[in-house]
This record gives sequence, C-alpha cells and structure tokens, in this order.
Amino acid sequence: MPTRPLNILTGINRTSTPSSGSLILVHDLYRAMPDTRTTFLGRAPVDHAWKTAFDQLITLSTPKRPHGPAFGPYVDELTREVGALIKESRPDAIHAQYLGFALSLALTRTAGSIPVIAIAHGPDVMAAERDTSERGVLNEVAAASAAIVAPTPALADRIDRVTGRRFSDRLTVIPWGIRPGDARLRTQPLTGTGPLSLVHAGRLDDNKSTITAVEALSLTDQPHHLTVIGEGTLQEHLQQRAVELGLRDRVRFVPFLPRAELWRLLPDFDAFVFTTTGLEAFGLVLIEAQAHGLPVVYSNLPGVKETLGGAGVPYTPGVPRSLTVALDGMGRAPHRRKALSKAALDNARRYDIAATGRRLRELTIRVTS
Repeated sequence: MPTRPLNILTGINRTSTPSSGSLILVHDLYRAMPDTRTTFLGRAPVDHAWKTAFDQLITLSTPKRPHGPAFGPYVDELTREVGALIKESRPDAIHAQYLGFALSLALTRTAGSIPVIAIAHGPDVMAAERDTSERGVLNEVAAASAAIVAPTPALADRIDRVTGRRFSDRLTVIPWGIRPGDARLRTQPLTGTGPLSLVHAGRLDDNKSTITAVEALSLTDQPHHLTVIGEGTLQEHLQQRAVELGLRDRVRFVPFLPRAELWRLLPDFDAFVFTTTGLEAFGLVLIEAQAHGLPVVYSNLPGVKETLGGAGVPYTPGVPRSLTVALDGMGRAPHRRKALSKAALDNARRYDIAATGRRLRELTIRVTS
C-alpha cells in the first residue's frame, strides 16, 4: 500500500458540467475514492461544483475536431498538450475515460511507463461497433491499457467481441454507483388503481427511444401521464408526435435537470419508464429511480435485468404495444407496485458509489505494482 495518496490523472473531453450520466458518475466517483489525489482534464466552461470535486482541474485548449480527415492532426495536437500535462502532474496511474475516444488515445500514446486503466461508458463501444476507424482507435487504447473496466458483464462482453477477444484477461467489471444517502422516499403510499404518473429521464435521441413511451401512452386503457425530462436532437419531433397522438395534456416535457433537482422530483412519480433500444452501459438513472422507491418499467436489454436485480417490469424494446401492456398491468395492481417499490429500494442499496471508488482504487494499486 502506498504511504502517500495515489496520484491519478483522468478526464472527459467535454465541458466540465454535470450534463450526462458519465460526467455525473465521474464527479461522484473521484470524490468517493479514498486516499487519492485526482487531476481532471476537461473543457471550459467549468461548473462551480467541479472545481471542488477534484484536487486539480485543467481545461484543455486544443480545438476539438473529432471526425473526418482532421481527426489525425487533432489527436497529434491533443497528444502534445496532454503529454506536457502528464510530465507536470507525474501521475501514478491514468484513468482513460471513454475507451477509444480522442482523449483516451492521446493519453495512451503519451503515457510512457505510467499504467493506464481504460474505463468504458457505452457510447465509445457503440461507436466502435458501427465504424471501422472508431474500432481501430478503441483497439489501440485497449492494447495500451493495463486493465479495461466495464460496469456490467454485458458491456464487458461487447468490448471483448469488438477487440477480437485479444484482451479478455484485462477486462474487469466494476458496477457504477450513486450516493444513496441523498435520496428521499415518496410521501404518498403506492396504493389504489388508476392512471399512473410516469417519468422518463435521459437524452432524447434514437438510442434512448423516448418515442416508444410517447406512442405507448396513446394505446393505454388508462389515461396515464408522462413527464419527459431531458434534451436532445429528437425533442421537437417528440413534442410534435405527442400533439399528433392527442397527448398534449398527458405528456409534459421538462428540460435537462441537474441531479439535485431531478432527485427532488423523483419521489412525486408512481413509476419510472426506461426506453433504450440499443446499448445501455449500465443504466445509472434506473438505480437513481429505485433509490427513491420507484418501480421501473424497462426495455429488456442485455444486462439491464441484472442491474435492476429483477426489481422491475420488462417489455420488448422499441415495441409501444408491449410497453402499453406493462403500464396498464402496473396501473391495475397497486399491491404489485408496492412490492416492486420495496424490491427497488433493496436493489439500489447494492450500488453505493463508495464501493465503486474502493474497487477502482484497489485495481489501480494492483496495476501500479
């Protein structure tokens, strides 16, 4: 065991604000990791809370050019900038967030003898599965890493396949977590039949498939209400579709909310609706909902049931009618909702960010030895 704090260099090549699950996770993770000193590389503007979450926060200056023929020169320039920062901070280990993205590539190319742990978040793996050049980047980062961390066995298997199973012995599963002590429970009991007050939170894009929830609502026997929290490329289309389906009064759209505000609202709902149709790295928002006692209706993707611990109601991904059946069934069964709420709370307790931090620190100590 080291006699001084473990010095870690990490970063996400985006604005340093809590704008996504991955950024929120990293913010919580390094605050929860014991006996470490963390330098974080990010982009301006920097949210005030981020200035206190890390021992040092450095904003990258290399202009982003993540696609096309400019990608190669961009990575070269970013590598030079990152190399200078590594020499200055002299970390014991590097945590390369987003396995296969530009910052991870720059970190691995300039790490030298400093061990690298690559940490997958999901979009990086999806990019590698659909694009040859992205796959090459991911494989280069994987080859240069002493360990590769994924939050679920399902995502670890996807990484294993996209790398041709050449790095199976480097793969480690460390589940993500939340700060469960910050959650509060609903004050109203889950009793009575009738329409449900539903909530969905996340990016509004093709993979999250929020359209499934909107269209399912138009088919239900009961007039359930849905609150959609988030922003994205499909926001306008979703709003128009809700109007076309006559759901103007039953679907409400709320812009992205910081975690503290989202958590204040969650106990006011009857259930959480999860609609992703493609890859889901972990589903951190599912654990957030469960920590507030919400039953979860979820698209039955690989790994999601394991994350939820069976404490949810599955439906066929991307099929509105299947979701409709699940929602109406839950609306007619208050006793089942109550049982699911208790099971949700029990499951959420398995995912404490403090445990995530301890396990990642232990892995880091192993690779630095």
